[in-house]
Amino acid sequence: MQVKLLPTSQQASALEATLRACNAAASEVAAMARDVNCYRNYDLRRHAYHGIKDDYGLGAQAAQHVIKKVADAYKTLSANLKAGRYGKPGSKRRRKVEVNPIAFRWDAAQPYDARMLSWQHDARTVSIWTVDGRLKTVAFTGSADQVKAVATRPVGESDLVHRDGMWFLYATVEVDEPPVYQPDGFLGVDMGIANIAYDSDDTRYAGTKLNGYRRRQQRLRQRLQAKGTKSAKRLLARRRRKEARHAANVNHTIANSIVTEAARTGRGIAVEKLTGIRDRVRLRKPQRVTLHSWAFQQLGACLTYKARRAGVPLVQVDPQYTSQTCAECGHRDKRNRPDQETFHCWSCGVVAHADHNAALNIAARGVEDWGAVNRPHAA
Repeated sequence: MQVKLLPTSQQASALEATLRACNAAASEVAAMARDVNCYRNYDLRRHAYHGIKDDYGLGAQAAQHVIKKVADAYKTLSANLKAGRYGKPGSKRRRKVEVNPIAFRWDAAQPYDARMLSWQHDARTVSIWTVDGRLKTVAFTGSADQVKAVATRPVGESDLVHRDGMWFLYATVEVDEPPVYQPDGFLGVDMGIANIAYDSDDTRYAGTKLNGYRRRQQRLRQRLQAKGTKSAKRLLARRRRKEARHAANVNHTIANSIVTEAARTGRGIAVEKLTGIRDRVRLRKPQRVTLHSWAFQQLGACLTYKARRAGVPLVQVDPQYTSQTCAECGHRDKRNRPDQETFHCWSCGVVAHADHNAALNIAARGVEDWGAVNRPHAA
């Protein structure tokens, strides 16, 4: 849950000093980790704990969270390198991230636990540790659902975040997870660019408006960057997250609709595995900007957590050949897909929208995969 802090100017100065100290310490620990070739949390503490605690005025818990933040960052970097997200071995970009230590912005998020942060829900304030001492009356606000969640649910680790001149706490809240029911079939979901999502019920979530919006935003950014005046730079800074927020809102809306429909009809949800989608798909150069700017992973994550909260079964299936295989007769042929929208089976002659046909295949694979996982084993 995200809640907004409403600090006074003095409290805001203390919060800023805290983030600066914690992230300067994190950058030092990251450089040290490279020098000693040590990246595990507990091993790294032996090298860094006392030094950063004394040099940066950190409390014991804050110092440990700084070290853990560095260890987690290197773990994520290692996973990204393994997945090839920084290019092939030997490439310039990959060598750069392999050699240089991780650096942290001054306003990178800082984790807080219950020893460093406490909530006073009646007064709607928090007591929070800073390098200038503990601030006991920092006001916070949020939507009714957010405030109710942090007041009535167990709160775990929280992140202190500074964004666009505002202060936030991202609080991890425990919610009850209902048991997953036995699905009566699956709702298949095909994700794409022309259509953000297309389900096996023939419901289309078109991407025309969003893609047009993205193109307009891109042209506006190009004009402002070319202009280069102070006012243009200020406008760029104000608009820098607008497109991302819009895309996130679209993703949440689509995911809500799909999960609600699946729950209403007692079905599960089958989606394609998105791992490596940017490497699998081959597009012309003008289409690559659209592919790399669309948050496929975000939509998949929205579907996953919303399904879990609703108790809806969700499976990820292999998407290979779903666009070339006929959902009616099972015939697979490249010629079945003459263009982006059309599916025309060369065997049985069925004609359908290509994304709907793919969604039907994904739904069928969801049934197969669910049965394989949940099939009783022989004694």
